[in-house]
Amino acid sequence: MADPHRRPAAPATGPTDPEEHMAVHPELAAEQAYIDRAYACLDATRRAASKMTDLVEVGRGGTEQARFERDVIWDTMAHRLSELELGDAALCFGRIDRPAYRDDAPHGEAADPESPNGDTLATDAYYIGRVAVSDDQREPVIVDWRAPVAEAFYRATGRQPLGLVRRRHFASRGRTLLNIDDELFGEAAAGLDSDGPTVAGHGALLAALETARTGRLGDIVATIQGEQDEIIRSPMPGVLVVQGGPGTGKTVVALHRAAYLLYTHRFPLEGQGVLVVGPNRLFLGYIEQVLPSLGEAGVELSVLADLLRGQAQVAGYDTGRTARVKGDPRMARLLARAVRDRQRPLREVLTVGDGAQTLRLTVEDSARIVAEARRRHRKHNAGRKTVESEVYAALARSGRREVDPQELRHRVRRQLDVRSALEWMWPVLTPEEFLNELFGSVALLRHAAASAFEEHEWRALHRPRRPDAAAVVWAHNDVPLLDEARALLGPLPKSRRRGAEDDDEVRTYGHILVDEAQDLSPMELRMLNRRSLNGSMTVVGDIAQATGQWAHGSWDEILELLPDRKPPRRAELTVGYRLPAPIMDLAARVLATAAPEVTPPRSVRQDGDPPLVQSATAATLASVTADVVRRELAAVGVGNVAVICATARADEVSAQLAAAGIDHGRATRHGLDSQVTVVPVSLVKGLELDAAVVVEPAAIVDEEAQGMRALYVALTRATKRLAVVHARPLPVELAGHQPVGVSAVEPSGFLH
Repeated sequence: MADPHRRPAAPATGPTDPEEHMAVHPELAAEQAYIDRAYACLDATRRAASKMTDLVEVGRGGTEQARFERDVIWDTMAHRLSELELGDAALCFGRIDRPAYRDDAPHGEAADPESPNGDTLATDAYYIGRVAVSDDQREPVIVDWRAPVAEAFYRATGRQPLGLVRRRHFASRGRTLLNIDDELFGEAAAGLDSDGPTVAGHGALLAALETARTGRLGDIVATIQGEQDEIIRSPMPGVLVVQGGPGTGKTVVALHRAAYLLYTHRFPLEGQGVLVVGPNRLFLGYIEQVLPSLGEAGVELSVLADLLRGQAQVAGYDTGRTARVKGDPRMARLLARAVRDRQRPLREVLTVGDGAQTLRLTVEDSARIVAEARRRHRKHNAGRKTVESEVYAALARSGRREVDPQELRHRVRRQLDVRSALEWMWPVLTPEEFLNELFGSVALLRHAAASAFEEHEWRALHRPRRPDAAAVVWAHNDVPLLDEARALLGPLPKSRRRGAEDDDEVRTYGHILVDEAQDLSPMELRMLNRRSLNGSMTVVGDIAQATGQWAHGSWDEILELLPDRKPPRRAELTVGYRLPAPIMDLAARVLATAAPEVTPPRSVRQDGDPPLVQSATAATLASVTADVVRRELAAVGVGNVAVICATARADEVSAQLAAAGIDHGRATRHGLDSQVTVVPVSLVKGLELDAAVVVEPAAIVDEEAQGMRALYVALTRATKRLAVVHARPLPVELAGHQPVGVSAVEPSGFLH
């Protein structure tokens, strides 16, 4: 039986010469007509989906079941409508042609073999697009890019054509087809593969790379390359680690993988949830449009702080030893011991007056009660009810005549001595209260640290105790500690809950994708591990870009802290698409020092402007920086420019640009919405811009925990142009840089 996704296609034409890309393709009109038909079918499907909501109205007398069914259908239709809303994105971006096969031919033999008059093999075509579209007869018109048949569109090469005769890439603007780029396979393509990076749809890819950046990451669904597609379609179970250098597309690959997994494993992932974790909110704002553009709006995008369910206020970061200690895996033991330290027998007898008799709770009885509560409860707060019951029972038995424990509780529970005793023995704590008291007490820290930490380490945690724990502003480094505390303490008793955030257990997810994972501390990885429902994770990053206090030297260190229900798998992205070769060559010199064991990616874009290195004096650095920014703005036209500097200098650089009359935004306040944005180097990871101006590399190296790696990150953000401005001596890796075609410094100070 014929494959339902096939459409008879015209015989394949000869290969398209790169020099003829600007000429009108002979099949442009026919393909435009097909795309117009596909859009008409899409519009009809959207209208049909909208009408479905009218069929499920429930009147006042409707049953609960009917209302539930209505809500389910409404949700389904809303999801379907969101899938069909493409905006300006092209519906169809390519086509693959396979040999046609006769149903009646023995062993699936190809129909119409090449005849003596030179006719080529008849083919069937599959049009590949963002979403699946069918006509009114339910016949497929467009195949979803995630469908198995579309795999060859991304994976086929001259050496491994995967059954293709031709691959066709469409260049479109909205609904208008602008150009066609054909690639032939088989004998016609023999010898076309080279030893360099294999690139599918070279013209379409380069056109996408040359497009001006918008301050938002775009999808790459039309230009996914083979090694990227292999990762996207990798099996879901277990942990997949993806190593990728700057510009290899690891972030978009992870996001496309999320969309693919939801398509392939809609049940159960739609119910279990898919979580994408990014390094900071600037990054989340940068990537937030990718998944909706792929028809998947239900994926949760978060930073680690968003995963806390309490009322904690989080802002800023710790530095130095404090940040290092808070991320240390030994903190799990310290916190567990600190919780146990809050489960204490009385230091003296509790005496309670009850009418004519005096009741007593001895130190020995209190020790027995605490030991029993520890034995019965894994979560601290859950043990409070047991402690209270046993305390009142012991008091009730201690008098001359035994009384009912519940009646006694009602009579004495408000007495200050009783309340103080219970709070001493087993206090009910929120994570914020627990950490506020722990970090605010040298005695508690010393005892909890025991022999696990040196004194200079645990003292780095100490800070003044605040009277109101709810008013404390926590650092991002505290987030995994608050989460660990919640895991140890458990939810509050119902009487003390303030809302749903204090209720229940930690939310888990069917699949978790983590970007920039190379910087996550062991405690942060432990926090993510706690949210994995089944050990299914995709972890992406670049060891060479590990710049935090817990910069890992290898993926082995990270894998030791991730779920191990199945053996981990590893993949590497080796081809760089973002950086022109001249910029990558300069960055590679820094990489050789920053991470000598890491091989830089091979750049697809061999041409490009050489980096500009501009010297200044301390007195002229501000004016020279402003001049360089103006030059880069003129060069990129409508593109955007990032001014990257040491985090501590961001305010100063912003003020200098303002004084020079350069309109700009701050990444910490406005994201990347402005054409010129000042970005602290600590936030620039994962971003890409048309041009980057790196100010004072020596300051970046001095300030960051992994200075040379931070500089490597700064140098690898630009898709077109890079400039370096400095007053202090350059790091030795940059000091000898002499871009191709650059002569001595002219009076203007610019290297041309």
